[in-house]
Amino acid sequence: MQRGRPAAALLLLLLPLLAGTLPGTAAPQASPEECGQRPLLDSISGSRIVGGHYTQIGAWPWSVSLQIHQAGVQFIHVCGGVLVNENSVLTAGHCVTGRKDPYSWRAVLGVHNLWKHGEHAAKRNIRRITVHPEFKRETFENDIALFELDSAVRYSDYIQPICLPPAHLYLQADNETECFISGWGRTAEKGRTSAVLKEAQVEIIPSSVCNSSDAYGGLVNSNMICAGSRSGGTDTCQGDSGGPLACYHPSTNKYYLIGIASFGVGCGRPKFPGIYVRLSQYRRWIQSELLLSNKAVSPGSITLTIVLTAIRIVLA
Repeated sequence: MQRGRPAAALLLLLLPLLAGTLPGTAAPQASPEECGQRPLLDSISGSRIVGGHYTQIGAWPWSVSLQIHQAGVQFIHVCGGVLVNENSVLTAGHCVTGRKDPYSWRAVLGVHNLWKHGEHAAKRNIRRITVHPEFKRETFENDIALFELDSAVRYSDYIQPICLPPAHLYLQADNETECFISGWGRTAEKGRTSAVLKEAQVEIIPSSVCNSSDAYGGLVNSNMICAGSRSGGTDTCQGDSGGPLACYHPSTNKYYLIGIASFGVGCGRPKFPGIYVRLSQYRRWIQSELLLSNKAVSPGSITLTIVLTAIRIVLA
């Protein structure tokens, strides 16, 4: 009976420490107040990156260039990515097919022109790459992956995380919802990639329209979103994969990551808009991966282990 008292006393002393070191709580992750903001721009901008235009510097501070090391010392842009916290970037699973070695990749953040990184850019090596375990290359099902940076980035006007969509968020697929794509990919179906980040406003297109017999014919499922222009001309293209489909929510004055560029037939073709991973379907997987990632880099998790060991010794 007497052993419970010193254990309780120790626990009381350790509670303030425990409060800040539970797995995930001390890890770098954007709070709801500090995500989805564009400090250098007004809330809404864009045109009505095939069919788009060059962005202003700092327009999409969560856009990331994921680059792979080539012969010599050169890195080349392969896919887009989206910053969701200080050390985590979401992208498309197919971007890492055949190149899963994290040490061959790097992430460039806060960059506008890939040829001229500028003083606001940050480069990070990659610690770990996790592809969704049920990703299917043939059908692009579950086409999502997480890159863990080797060290956290510092937020600035040019580097900001986007908000992940909460369960209660409701975005209407109508003209009142402003949604945008951005990337450094090809500017035409057989054109060249763009050194400067481009953007375009897109329409969310109902799956029933995308899946019609003269379009995707049933290939688009509930884990995917169609976005672009029904008449064609506005779309993501090669090199834009993994980049964000970001939608503005007026009531919160924030941008939310609604989709990740995945696949499409050609670029900008009528009746074949871009297909995006529907982020709301992957909340649980993303959160579990972020917790694992953050636990690995958080000194708080080490402290917690020490504390729990001390409690076990006292209670023994």
